[in-house]
Amino acid sequence: MTRDLATTAAAYARFWEGLTAADLERLHTIMAADVRFRDPFNDVQGLERVRSIFAKMFRVLRDVRIEVTDWAVSAEKAVCYMRWTFRYRLRHSPRVWLLEGVTEVHFDDRGLVTAHLDHWDAAGQVYEKVPALGFLLRRIRRRLEG
Repeated sequence: MTRDLATTAAAYARFWEGLTAADLERLHTIMAADVRFRDPFNDVQGLERVRSIFAKMFRVLRDVRIEVTDWAVSAEKAVCYMRWTFRYRLRHSPRVWLLEGVTEVHFDDRGLVTAHLDHWDAAGQVYEKVPALGFLLRRIRRRLEG
C-alpha cells in the first residue's frame, strides 16, 4: 500500500462520519470501481451499485448520523475494522433508531476500498422492533436461550 494504512483508515472513518447524500458523488475517490459492499440486506459488487444503495438510504431515512467509536488496523492484511453507531429517523417518524456494528474494510495498494463488509445483528436491531414480527422473534430467541 502506498499510503500509511492508519492514515487511510482514519480518513475513511471521517468520510463516513460526515456522510451526506452529496458525498455519494465522491465515492470513487475512496472506493475501487469493483468494490464489494455487503450488509445484512445487500451483497453487491461495483461502485454504481454501492452508490445506489446509499442513495436509497438517504431517500428513505433522515437525520442520518454515523459515529465511528473505535477502529483497528491489520497492516499485514491491509484491513481496517471499524466499530460504529448508526442513528437515523424514518422519513415520517420522530423516533430515533440506533444500530451498532462493525465494518471490515479491505484496501488495495493505492488506498482504495475493495470491500466494505458490515457486520451487525439485523434480527435484534431491526426485525425485533417490528410489532408482530418482533413479538415472534423475541419468543423464538427466549426459547433458544433456554
